[in-house]
Amino acid sequence: MSMNILVAEPIAPSGIEVLEEAGWNVDVRSALTPAEVEAIIGDYDAVIVRSQTRLTARAIRAAKRLKVIGRAGAGVDNIDLEAATAQGILVMNTPGSNSVSVAEHTFGLILCLVRHIVAANESVKRGEWERRLFLGRELKGKTLGLIGLGKVGQEVAKRAKAFGMTVIAHDPFIAERIAQDLDVRLVPLGELLMTSDIISLHASLTRATRGMIGREAIARMKPGVILINTARGELVDEEALLEGLDSGRIAGAGLDVFAEEPPRNRRLLEHPRVLATPHVGASTIEAQEQVGLEIALQVREYLQSGVIRHAVNFPALLPEERHRLAPFLELGEKLGAFIAQIARVRPSEIGIRYYGELNHVNVYPISNAILCGVLRQMLDEEVNLINARAKAEERDIEVIETRSSRVRSYANLISVQLRDAEGHVDWVEGTVLHHGNLRLVSIDGVSLEIPLAAHMVLVRNEDVPGVIGRIGTILGEARVNIGNFALARGGAEAMAIGVLTVDSPVSDDVLA
Repeated sequence: MSMNILVAEPIAPSGIEVLEEAGWNVDVRSALTPAEVEAIIGDYDAVIVRSQTRLTARAIRAAKRLKVIGRAGAGVDNIDLEAATAQGILVMNTPGSNSVSVAEHTFGLILCLVRHIVAANESVKRGEWERRLFLGRELKGKTLGLIGLGKVGQEVAKRAKAFGMTVIAHDPFIAERIAQDLDVRLVPLGELLMTSDIISLHASLTRATRGMIGREAIARMKPGVILINTARGELVDEEALLEGLDSGRIAGAGLDVFAEEPPRNRRLLEHPRVLATPHVGASTIEAQEQVGLEIALQVREYLQSGVIRHAVNFPALLPEERHRLAPFLELGEKLGAFIAQIARVRPSEIGIRYYGELNHVNVYPISNAILCGVLRQMLDEEVNLINARAKAEERDIEVIETRSSRVRSYANLISVQLRDAEGHVDWVEGTVLHHGNLRLVSIDGVSLEIPLAAHMVLVRNEDVPGVIGRIGTILGEARVNIGNFALARGGAEAMAIGVLTVDSPVSDDVLA
């Protein structure tokens, strides 16, 4: 079938060739305004953009033939995802295509800092010849600590091994097998901070990781450590970093990203121990070539055979099926988010079991909703019903789905377990009651019943008097109102489990 493809911004010639080889009409334009896009988009089956072309809701609503939007790159801020989803248009991007480029930039920063390359270059150009001022350090035998062992972190680890470095990593959400294959030892964050000669950040930005490199973390670092950040600027408390640089605990910082870009913190930029670059880790000819080729291949594969790779939105279900599944999709996502936040294990496996009336429905999207709930607590990239399984696979997390005919106390029941490589398990169960009421009904095999709400608090404590009153006092003093409180006890340990729903978020200070 002939297709019309609009390439609204320049991509690699190899990408254009991939589309033309399919026998399609490829129209390459550039610098289109939203109005110009709206005027012509109705003629196309697919559109490929980079970051400059804006696909507004008006333009997407005018795209009567459009089946897929391809973004050559990761961010999709220039695409109205809600409008695309409403139109049943698939939106896909190319995350991870720049991993090698970012990893190489990371090592460029490391080498410049340990060998004082930039300062030495400037000295020579001033007519000086001060060799004694630029005594450096070898990388061989040094310990590199990676905070985050995703695609970029893995590429950095490979290169570090070539330099003869010992590599350790902290990543609660990566499987042990991936680390072992790279000859990387997974360690607690505290151990990494205290033993690394060089620390490189490759973590996702989440509530838990925002500002993770602050005063406390820096105080635990080895004196004379080198800190590299090519991930997200918000991972670092920049004032704390300045204090660490001034004190000498941090011997040098290589920064490609900043909390605010362009950065306005001149003290940090001009610090003699800081090497700064303007967020160019992914800016290589090869990375740009790769994203253009990959998005063209993804678009071709989808249009020819329906294969979906790196989708960032949710395709429309038939109205009847969507209506029927809606409460179970919501239950699945909330159960996944809840168990991910209370988990005490590093998940290598997610087990999902369905009971009752769920034995007779299409549970595939429900499982994806559970994965969304779990993975959104781990990652700061887009996770949705289309790409959730691929994201789990990338983290080497196995997904096991089963159905059971065993009679339970509810008409429908979803059981979710997170298991680690040693067989330790976290376990929750939930159900949909009448009128779509979502209930949490079990934690670690201990029965209780409480609504699944926006703000919840889990308390595990020794089963002794006075705990409930103390919790109420603490929350009351913080002006946090309790909506529901479910208490249960049981299990192998003499422990009690309490779950509360509250009307507002509880601060970290109160939780501590």
